[in-house]
Formats: sequence, C-alpha cells, structure tokens
Amino acid sequence: MSAPTSPADLYRHSLRLLLDKDIPAWVALWAEDGVAEFPFAPDGWPRRLEGKEAIAAYMRHYPDHIDLHDFPDLRIHQTTDPQTIVVEMRGVGRLVESDAPFDMTYIVVVTVRDGHITSYRDYWNPLAVQEPGADFAGSSR
Repeated sequence: MSAPTSPADLYRHSLRLLLDKDIPAWVALWAEDGVAEFPFAPDGWPRRLEGKEAIAAYMRHYPDHIDLHDFPDLRIHQTTDPQTIVVEMRGVGRLVESDAPFDMTYIVVVTVRDGHITSYRDYWNPLAVQEPGADFAGSSR
C-alpha cells in the first residue's frame, strides 16, 4: 500500500498507527525536519520538538503509559492552504499504570508537505497529565 497523500488521509492513517501502537511507523510519517509544538504544555513538559529524532524520543514510551482505544468525534477541517488541516478529536483509552480512564480532547493543526508531516501544533489539555501514569514524556515536574 502506498502512503496516503492528502493531509486528511495521512492524518487518519497516523491515528490508526497510534491505535495499533506502531510508534516507529507513526514517526516514519514525519519529515526529517518536522516540528511538533504543544502551546499549552505545562511546566516541565516540552513545548517544541524539532526533527524526527526528537519526536521519536518523545513518543517512544507512549504506549507503555497510555493505551489508546479510539479517536471518537474526529472532525477534519480543510484550510485555505491545501496542505494544512485543523483536526478536532478525542482520544480515549486507559492509563496503563493506574488503569484509570483516559479521555483527552485535542485540536491539532497539521501541515503536510511531500507526503510527510512538517508541522504539528497540538492544543491538548494540560490538566490531563496530572493524573498518575500519564507522564509518558518523562517530564521534569
């Protein structure tokens, strides 16, 4: 199967990889110089990751801490830039350490160039990482 080419299809594919816990394949969707930004990240959490290696390091242990089950309420909006989408969604599952429910609302702005994610601005809820077992990024809190 060839890689999805439209930003919306690529993003849907990326969500399937997260549900499959295939982090290496998810990271492979990124451009080498891709940038991930988390404008609402709390103190001690990264606000900006530059490059595929930094993104891979950040996500490496994600499935060990958060077991995603679904992304309900997925809404993908086109923008005036055909390579940029705005995504509204929820991620639901459980926190592995405590078995507590995980339910996060996201708004993400994603730009894709040449079939790879180049920019990913993730406006997630920083209050959710206060739950025990949610700290997959090894923050310095």
